[in-house]
Amino acid sequence: MKLRRIKEYLDQQNIKYAIITHSPAYTAQEIAASAHIPGKLLAKTVVIKLDGKLAMAVLPASLKVDLEHLAELTESRTVELATEREFMNQFPDCEVGAMPPFGYLYGMPVYVADELAEDQVIAFNAGSHSQLIQMAYHDFVRLVQPRTLEFARALA
Repeated sequence: MKLRRIKEYLDQQNIKYAIITHSPAYTAQEIAASAHIPGKLLAKTVVIKLDGKLAMAVLPASLKVDLEHLAELTESRTVELATEREFMNQFPDCEVGAMPPFGYLYGMPVYVADELAEDQVIAFNAGSHSQLIQMAYHDFVRLVQPRTLEFARALA
């Protein structure tokens, strides 16, 4: 079961959360529509490479990563999107592209767009293309300890 690892982690930490099941969807906008969640509240996890090292950028589904600005903010020489081939083995318990934003579980730093901090809840992929986890944003921050930065911009 794809949810097992993340559920065990949340349960061990005594976190309240809800599992939202939806029809299979693959893009952040499709997931938000299928789960009846505003794109602003759905967090998508984008795997990036900072100077060649994998990291997670977490931002609202309705926005995209500004790679140049993120490079400045992280003082990285290069920031680029990782390809599925580069990161698929990093998430053996997840369907490709459906990883939850818990870098701690996968040995990656996490950068969160400051727009997500504006809301009290966060929803994100739970390792599959048909399930989300929704939880309090403050619990997410406490567990993940992400670096919150202003790196997201509107989709073109």
